[in-house]
Amino acid sequence: MAQPGPPAPRRRQQYVLPNEGLRVGATISFLDGQSIVPGNTTVVSKIPEGTPVFNIEGSPGDGGKFIRAAGAYGTVIGHDPKGTIIQLRSGQLKTFHGQCRATIGNVAGGGRGEKPWMKAGKKFYGWRSNANRWPTVRGVAMNPVAHPHGGGSHNYTGKPNSMARGTSPRRNVGKIAPKRTGRKKV
Repeated sequence: MAQPGPPAPRRRQQYVLPNEGLRVGATISFLDGQSIVPGNTTVVSKIPEGTPVFNIEGSPGDGGKFIRAAGAYGTVIGHDPKGTIIQLRSGQLKTFHGQCRATIGNVAGGGRGEKPWMKAGKKFYGWRSNANRWPTVRGVAMNPVAHPHGGGSHNYTGKPNSMARGTSPRRNVGKIAPKRTGRKKV
């Protein structure tokens, strides 16, 4: 009777942020010092300057906290003894520890915000997930108990809608501390 051989090594599965251009069956590497190819993850101290990166760790081993949104990427600006300087999407320069890991490339799903809302229901649930109020009702269309611009026989404010900056919160509707009011003189 044949003896069974050593058990096959177990493959570890985990979710990763896909980079732009990743496809099914592609091989990505998580080893330090591997080739700088989009999708590979390596320490930031070994990434050349000018390379786009995403999913950057804030401290070594935390799994990636910075630049994870669809289509986002940061740029490696330089290396110094304190760490690696990376320019974030906001333009802010942030220094990361040299042993923090980052993924090369940019996050997939770049044009997601350009897709139009095709119906009102999709927009309603999309805005609701962001904790935004939609649809927004005009103040002049409300009753006087619901808004300072409400009431009257038709949709008309009925009083000046420019307010001082220090007005009480309930009254602070309309144009707040405008630089100018009235018609423009040509």
